[in-house]
Amino acid sequence: MATNENLPPNVIKQLARELKNLDETPPEGIKVGVNDDDFSTIYADIEGPAGTPYENGVFRMKLILSRDFPHSPPKGYFLTKIFHPNIASNGEICVNTLKRDWNPSLGLRHVLIVVRCLLIEPFPESALNEQAGKMLLENYEEYARHARLYTGIHALKPKPKLKSGARSESTAVDQSNTSVCIVDPKTAVSGAVVPPTPLAPSLNTMKGASGGGQEPTTAALNSVVEIGVSSGAAAAAPTQAVSNKKEGGLAKGQDKKKIDARKKSLKRL
Repeated sequence: MATNENLPPNVIKQLARELKNLDETPPEGIKVGVNDDDFSTIYADIEGPAGTPYENGVFRMKLILSRDFPHSPPKGYFLTKIFHPNIASNGEICVNTLKRDWNPSLGLRHVLIVVRCLLIEPFPESALNEQAGKMLLENYEEYARHARLYTGIHALKPKPKLKSGARSESTAVDQSNTSVCIVDPKTAVSGAVVPPTPLAPSLNTMKGASGGGQEPTTAALNSVVEIGVSSGAAAAAPTQAVSNKKEGGLAKGQDKKKIDARKKSLKRL
């Protein structure tokens, strides 16, 4: 198994800087996997560019670095099966940057960006997959259909991106701590036990709930009476006693007036 011991110390330092930079500021649509014990094989997940047959797919690839890197170019392979003129059936990538156009000053970032651009603009003239190259030149729609089919079957699915502030108000409020109980007069049932509530519905509220200005229904009135049944029943007894007292006082006053009127009429006689 290859390890960092197979690479010169100066190359290891250069790669460590590049990989750190790629991790902190990754190129668009590319995510690099880092193995601290083995810099000779670099893995990357490449998102299919929008507007191409590879859209909505993620393709895994690897770059294999030789001992004399960066003087010789890395070898690139797609691990995810893909239908593309410049990618062979074994996943080997044919691109000039990794062959005759290689320059030791080119870094890993440049190589990865070029590979992703290959998904946007293939080069059928230098095809490793002859079927895909010929199809691209003669019938693009058929080529795109094949490429989309491979993408749907073999490509990885992109992870959903979370939106900032996606947490809704309904989940932000702990409903177990809410103390307000709302009684719907339309569903109030006579005889039902209604828990006491700090916001008891008034008759005006009932009118508004029943259609704006209409008189409350019998069930609604019953629900109001039932809400205060425990406190209202206790208050009813003294109220009744006071009213009886008043009635008794009025009766006594009327009898006294009658007696006085009789005395006056007797005096006149």
